Order: sequence, then structure tokens, then C-alpha cells
Amino acid sequence: MDIRNICLLGHGGNGKTSLVESMLYITGAIDRLGKTTDGNTVCDYDPEEIKRQISISLAMTPVVYQGVKINVLDTPGNFDFAGEVQSGIRAAEVGVLVCASKDGLSVGAERCWKYLKLANRPCMIYISKEDEENANFTITLEALRSKLGGSLAPMVVPIWDDNKRTIGIINVLEKKAYRITDAKKREEIPIPENKVKVVDEFYDQLMEAVAEASEEYMEKYFSGEPFTREEIRRGLMIGMRDGTVTPVLCGSAFTGLGTEMLLQTIVELVPSPTVIRAAVGEDENGDPVDVPHTPDAPTSAIVFKTISDQYGKYSLVKVVSGKITSDMSLYDTTTGKTEKLGRLYTMKGKKAEEVKEIACGDIGAIAKMDYVRTGDTLCDPKKIVKLQGISFAEPCYSRSIAPKTRGQEEKMASGLNRLNDEDPTFTVVNNAETHQTVVSGAGDIQLDVLVSKLKSRFGVDVELGTPRVAYREKIRKKVRKQGRHKKQTGGSGQFGDVHIVFEPQDESEDMIFAEEVFGGSVPKNFFPAVEKGLREACQHGVLAGYPVVYLKATLVDGSYHPVDSSEMAFKTAASLAYKAGLPMAGPVLLEPICNLKVQVPDSNTGDIIGELNKRRGRVLGMNPIGGGMQEVEAEVPQSEMHDFSIVLRSITQGRGDFTLTFARYEQLPQNLEAAVIEEAKALRGDSAEN
Repeated sequence: MDIRNICLLGHGGNGKTSLVESMLYITGAIDRLGKTTDGNTVCDYDPEEIKRQISISLAMTPVVYQGVKINVLDTPGNFDFAGEVQSGIRAAEVGVLVCASKDGLSVGAERCWKYLKLANRPCMIYISKEDEENANFTITLEALRSKLGGSLAPMVVPIWDDNKRTIGIINVLEKKAYRITDAKKREEIPIPENKVKVVDEFYDQLMEAVAEASEEYMEKYFSGEPFTREEIRRGLMIGMRDGTVTPVLCGSAFTGLGTEMLLQTIVELVPSPTVIRAAVGEDENGDPVDVPHTPDAPTSAIVFKTISDQYGKYSLVKVVSGKITSDMSLYDTTTGKTEKLGRLYTMKGKKAEEVKEIACGDIGAIAKMDYVRTGDTLCDPKKIVKLQGISFAEPCYSRSIAPKTRGQEEKMASGLNRLNDEDPTFTVVNNAETHQTVVSGAGDIQLDVLVSKLKSRFGVDVELGTPRVAYREKIRKKVRKQGRHKKQTGGSGQFGDVHIVFEPQDESEDMIFAEEVFGGSVPKNFFPAVEKGLREACQHGVLAGYPVVYLKATLVDGSYHPVDSSEMAFKTAASLAYKAGLPMAGPVLLEPICNLKVQVPDSNTGDIIGELNKRRGRVLGMNPIGGGMQEVEAEVPQSEMHDFSIVLRSITQGRGDFTLTFARYEQLPQNLEAAVIEEAKALRGDSAEN
């Protein structure tokens, strides 16, 4: 069967899931339209999606139109689930950007447009909700053009009634007008006289775009000879591929107006996955190699999504070359294992229909692949090739997570691991230093969904909190202290005596140990015990119990007993010297400082700089990065950044991005020390009680 793969993208609430329903209904795959508000759509089937009335995960369903199988990938519009968008773009040949007719170019659509350009994927635009009040195709088209450039090519003209409500559409290429009857069937109607001029104008623009596809077409265009239907199709497809043509359509998912034209345009202009340029992969040696999209080539496939729920685990794959059959064994280039394949399926929302094979260019699912994860390449063991994976953004919003009921830590960890199979865009770190489990994702909604799923799927009630900061301690003065350990309880005693100089140093965070002992006052065989005692002591500072850094400890003198001295005695003596000396050496707290790079629209730079100043940040500079955006570089304390992603999104309406990386430790301002010390003491008290 002929195949097309498309990915529906756009801002949340712009009607992507409803458009899938309309496609399925028009083609007879379902007998009634589902609604997100009723929780009965094909693609929003997860309980969390039904409860929140938003898409959370990528979902797919095939739509068959004119004998062509169109694999439709429906992606979430909320920014917290951008990883699902990246997965969808990886598997599709073309992105269909869905924009609501009364919203112009929303932030979500803007971001998805950038994702498509970065992935070098062609784009079509569908202006949705034409049936709604205040819908305005013309204003929306101009807003899109002003932001996205001159590649937009309208292929449709809406027909309005006297109240400016859309009642029909005109197919510009066919120069035919249609309306939807009460039976939701398409019916041809005459083109209104007041629309003839704009239809001719749009048609001429499309012909110019076709002419630019090749020199042959250009000559034909200037000679005045009309293009054939096949030449128009081919010219527009080339223009889409090269980014010079972005077809624009419109309609209403609720009435079905424009849905059939969209399907027809997808069939005609979206390239079959077997005719596009060869993919570029890497061979066993890491050298680039072409992977042709042909059925008779060795098998290679990319795992672009994992579904792990109560029904089992499914690995969604796009077959790039060859084909996959259920009796195959394929090599996973990530794990280095050869996997025997389980049963194969076509996914229709939550329904899995078993199939015997997944053809070249097609999308399907493999069941029960326990070791296979999203982004892995599966290939013929005799012809190993690694395909380009999926690049997810680094998680930027972190919260501590803990079960509300003691003893459920393992259950929580197991649940998070299962959810991480399904959504690799969040990370889980067990921080031994702060004694917290920290989960990091794209934003608060993503983490809130994780909490809900842990409870509904795995029966673990958890709570989120603010992650603790891993502070450090250092000294500012040089002191000399004696540590003397003497114990006599009958039999062999314990004796160790050391004099140690403690001083600050800037060479290394790790303690530097030195010895300047003269005359054998401390035998050399006890030096390692002294160093070990000091290193263990450095794990707990004297102010708030945080590790001590930038410390130099020099053993300068001491004494020993020929019978009672031992390694343990000298280790204890070193620890006593540490505890006596450091409080007198001017100890201070150090906080982690991070490098911040934040990309914001020009109009928001002042607000962001003000926000960073409030967070004790130091702005280092600004660089224009094109597209009306600036990159602000700054140094900021880690303790001030736990909610920055939420604030940045609010200030920039979702247009801002940032990266945060650890730079170094710096002294914590004295006015903040007391609160940190109190908190640390309270935590130590809790630990002691536990």
C-alpha cells in the first residue's frame, strides 16, 4: 500500500486531535465524531488526557484515503511535552502546522515551525476552527506571513456568508468550490463572483512556485504553456522539500469542511517515504553511510516512541529500509544486543491490531521489547547501521519527590523507571549528598502528570518539594591545632598525637595533605592513617555539616607510643585536630554558581535582566541570535533558580529557552548564612530521629 507519514503540530487547543477525528470520520473509519471535552477521541485515550482535556503523549492512527495509508501522528501542544513533538517529527516526512483561525500565529506554532526547520522537514499549514465566531482566515494568513516569511502558498479560499461565517471553501488548483451538507458530505457549488479575483491571484502565485522547481518548468511558464496536473503536483512537492513552498489550507474539524481537501493535498504533495533522499547513518566504525529507503535493502528502523501502560509495552518504529517481520532478530545499536522480535501491530490510538509485517516507510509497533528504548536503532545484524536518534531538550525544572507513606520508596522508583521508558525527557537522580530523589522535566505540568500517573498506575502517593542545594564549606584563616587520642582500659591502650596546620588553598576542591615532620615524631607508616582521618572528617564541615573544600592540611609534629600507637589511634587524633581547628579558622559557606544562557525575544530582555538581578544574578553580556531574539549570559546562584523556567515562560509567553550549567562555588552572602545553617541543623535533627 502507498504510504504517507504526517505529524500534526501546533499550540494546545488549536484542534489537532479534533482534526484527526474529522479525518477518521470523513474516511469512514469511525461512525461518529469524538470530542476532547467528552473524553472519547481516538488519540486522547490516556486517563490523564481525558481528565485534563489536553494531549499529553504522541498518539498515532492510520487514515486510509483513496487507497493511500496516511499515518497521522497527533502531538501535544503544551510546551511541557515538546519531547513528544520531537519524536513525531523524527518519524514523519512532513509536519502539518495547525493554527486556529482567530489566534493568528500562536507561540506553540512558532516553536513547532522552528523544530521543523531544525529537522529539515517540509511543512504544510492548516488553519482550523473556521466555523467559530471571530474566525478570520485573511487576518490569520497575514499574521503567519509576517512571522514565517514569503513561502506561504494558500491553496484554498474560504467562502463567507453575510455574517462572516465560513460556509464553504474554494480549491484554488481545481478552481472548484465546495460546501458541507447536513450529512457532512462534500457538495460542489458555484464560485461566488466576489471570490474569482482572489482565486486567480492565488492560482498565479502557485504557478510561479511550480515554475521555480526546475529550469524546464520555468521555460514552460514563461512561454505561456499551462502545466499539467502532474507537473503542478511535482513542482509543489519540490518546493515543499526545498522550503520555498508552504501550502496553506483551512477548514473546520467539527463540520468536516476542508478535511477532504487536506487529505487530498496530503496524498498528492506529501512524498512517499520510499522516494525521499536516502537517510544518513553511521556504520560500525562511526563513518557516515547512506541508508536507501528501499524494501530490498537490509532492515533498519528507528524507535521513536515507547508506550508502557497496563496493556503492556510497545516500541513504535519507523522502518527506514527493508521491512520488519515478526520472526526477525534485529540488532540494537545502543545496547549491542540482538533482539528476537515479538508480535507486530498497527496502532489506532489505544487499539493495537496485529500485523505480519511492517513495510519499508511504514510505522508500526513491536510488543514486549524490554531492553529497547526510544531513540534506539534496530537493524540487520549482518549490516549494522546507526540512524540519527532523537535530540531532546535538557530538563530545566527540578523538584524533589518522595512518597507520602514510608516504605514505598522502591515502589516509587520502580514506577518512575516504567514512566521513564515511556517519556525519556525527564530524569531522576538520587542525590546521596542532600538525601533527596530529584525529578527534572520541562515544567510543572509534566511533573504534575507524573505524580498523577504514579498514583493511578502504581498506587504510590507522592509529594513534590524544593530540591536542597549542595553547599560547601571552606576556611579563610591559617590555624595550628593538636589532636591527641589516649585511651587506657587495661591491656593494650590507644595512643595517637598529631599537630596539624590547617590553611585555605585555591588549587583543588579536594583536600591537599602534606607532611613536614622532623625527627620521626610521627612514624611514616602512620601518615596514611592521618590523611584518611582528615579526608573522612572533611565530609562534614563545622558550620552546617557540608563538605569542606579548598583545604590544605599539613602534619608538622606529634608523638607516638611504641606499643599503644596504631593506625586507628592516629586516624582518631587527626579527626580531633580537625574538629578543634576548623571552628577557629574562619569557616564560611560556599554556594554553587551556575552559568546561564537564556534566549529571549528582544522585547523581553529588560524584564529578564530585572528578574536575574532579583535572583542575585550577574549579567555578563547579550548577543543577538537572529529572529528578533537575544541571548543573555549571566552567572546565577543555583539556589535562586528552581522556579526560573516557570517565570521565564510567563515573561516571554513561552518563547524563551535557557541552559544552566554548574560553574564553581562562591562564598554565600553572610546575611543568608544563618538560614542555611538552621535548615541544615533541622535536617540533621530529623535524620537523627529517623
